[in-house]
Amino acid sequence: MIFNTTYNNREYDTESALLVGEKFSFLKRIKLGGIGSGRLMIKTISLKLNTAKQQFSEIQYGNIELRPKGIIVHFTQKLARCSWVIPYYRLVIYNAQFFSIHANGNCIQFTKNKNYLNNKKFINKMIDLKNDALNLSYYDY
Repeated sequence: MIFNTTYNNREYDTESALLVGEKFSFLKRIKLGGIGSGRLMIKTISLKLNTAKQQFSEIQYGNIELRPKGIIVHFTQKLARCSWVIPYYRLVIYNAQFFSIHANGNCIQFTKNKNYLNNKKFINKMIDLKNDALNLSYYDY
């Protein structure tokens, strides 16, 4: 589910709490070592997520926020800030030539550059939280 979060949006607050849970407590944030990624450079956005419907030559950035039952991907479209709420049971991550996040037929591809390398530890933390939330023990090494 995608929301315009440029300004306070009560619908976003209630729906995100229902889908992916409330924000982590302060102590849990410290224990996890942070719940937000650094900024990642966006390569492409699927048409359903692209609210501007036009692609300009400007560089787009996004970041990922962890929640107990899912993630929220924040990105900008022109002057608007959008948030894509994804529960863990719908989250699919591909790590090939590009790092991409897929859910409900939509996707965002991020380039693998210096920003990606800085966020590698965060991405592994996100995958571990997904496996713990869904009890996917067959991914354990």
